[in-house]
Amino acid sequence: MYEEARSAAVPGAVLWRSGGGGGTVLPDGCMDLLWVDGRLLVAGTDTRPHPAGEVPGGVFAGIRLAPGTAPTLLGVPAHVLRDRRVELADLWPAREVRRLAGLVEGYGDPSAGLEALAARRAAAAGPPDPLAAEVAARLRAGQPVAGIAAAVGLGERQLHRRSLDAFGYGPRTLGRVLRLRRALALARSGMRYAEVAAVAGYADQAHLSREVRTLAGTTLSAYAAGAGAGSGSVPGPVSGAGAEGVS
Repeated sequence: MYEEARSAAVPGAVLWRSGGGGGTVLPDGCMDLLWVDGRLLVAGTDTRPHPAGEVPGGVFAGIRLAPGTAPTLLGVPAHVLRDRRVELADLWPAREVRRLAGLVEGYGDPSAGLEALAARRAAAAGPPDPLAAEVAARLRAGQPVAGIAAAVGLGERQLHRRSLDAFGYGPRTLGRVLRLRRALALARSGMRYAEVAAVAGYADQAHLSREVRTLAGTTLSAYAAGAGAGSGSVPGPVSGAGAEGVS
């Protein structure tokens, strides 16, 4: 079982709940604050599919934060958490995390507790870098990275560095992820694959198929049938934080 709803308190965020189980978590450019059987964790942005349920637990809840908004809230650059699931106590003082976990658990719905926690933290930390929202919006619109850099007044290398901190990877990777999410949504709607490729901005259907295999680890047919329809939210493996070079 998986349920989600838009957050009323944290702009651009989505609240979700899951009973665990199978499936695959696909890259979506977002970071999540998680509650798993009383533990608080963070899921970084992904560059590859993750099997759902690799974090032990029976009840999962989360708040999925819009691309580029989590680093300010968490106090760490996004690239440190890329393709990682870490205990929040690895990032914040353990004593404070235990207190916060108790507060979240006190809510009837842990996702509501996470929403309250995120809203308080966001208010204290201040607004995220506005550059992130602009870059993400331009990438969703299919603008090229060189054009985006010029529009925001940065060189491409500067934009790449800022994107690593905000999104966990460079703008080209984020653009591929966002384009893939759009294509998968169109495919699930019943649109013909050749039309999906054209509407989502791929060179052709073969290009789309390669990207689905690379980023989602499945095929369009399997995804459209529901076999690869991960939410992008249920956590993958827990590990220590670290950074790898992804462009």
